[in-house]
Amino acid sequence: MIYHVKIGDMTRIVEVRRDGVTLDGTPLDVDFEEILGVPVRSLLLGGRSHRVSARRVGSEEWEVHLGGRRVSVSVVEARTQAIRETTVAKSGPSGPNPIVAPMPGMVVRVDVAEGDIVEAGQGVVIMEAMKMENELTAEAQGIVSKIHIEEGQAVEKGKVLVDLLALDLAENDV
Repeated sequence: MIYHVKIGDMTRIVEVRRDGVTLDGTPLDVDFEEILGVPVRSLLLGGRSHRVSARRVGSEEWEVHLGGRRVSVSVVEARTQAIRETTVAKSGPSGPNPIVAPMPGMVVRVDVAEGDIVEAGQGVVIMEAMKMENELTAEAQGIVSKIHIEEGQAVEKGKVLVDLLALDLAENDV
């Protein structure tokens, strides 16, 4: 599995395979062992031993304790990252871009209705592709103007799933 691991402003690519671990393509000498009865793990990295504990604090966020320091870490599976990158389109003066299928798959759930106001980053559609569920999100605030799909429908890559219109805050400030 390949993961995008973000610590602060730095993102590293970690690949975990049966035969080893790589960091940004460089093989690492790693061993990770459970210490029975405690939430601490023993990490042997490059010949040095470390005690590590980690706890999930969000769907992709982890709090890691290593060497007496607490570090916030974001871990995103590479497939999810690729989908996000394909669904985040360039913003322009016309408002938010439509939600488009990043790959062939099936619509699992539509989380909005026509006329709903969505915020940037809000989940709009859950789509299953390659046996994984992926949340497609709005890139910018807008109004759902048209839903082109329904739950259980198979879709091809590039199909427009949901149209969004720019939200004119002045009109809605009543």
